[in-house]
Amino acid sequence: MSVPSIISVIDDDASVRLATNNLLTSRGYTVYTFGSAHEFLQSAELETTSCVIADVQMAAMSGVELLMHLRGLGRITPFIFMTAFPDEAVRDRALKAGAIGFLAKPFSTRALIECLDTALSGAGDGTM
Repeated sequence: MSVPSIISVIDDDASVRLATNNLLTSRGYTVYTFGSAHEFLQSAELETTSCVIADVQMAAMSGVELLMHLRGLGRITPFIFMTAFPDEAVRDRALKAGAIGFLAKPFSTRALIECLDTALSGAGDGTM
């Protein structure tokens, strides 16, 4: 039996964290939620996370800044972004930094699961 993938959900909106957590745990994932990038960076889950699902726009450190920070530390954890304010320039920056997916809220369960499957399979090219 395989160990469930650990997904870290980072969003400053508690309702989004809860909904995403409920969806992913119902699919068998182990999920940890964080209200900010800094909260995630200070957690033990930084070492064990299989994939990060993060909001683009957060106070203090944006999701894209978090991705770039982790890449600067040599971490290659897959990232999926979600945003209520889809913007092509931000999307391009996120994908160039190595994001697997960029989902506009509200997104479908299917879209999120497809991005997650791609991220966890290691086959992502950021085109979702």
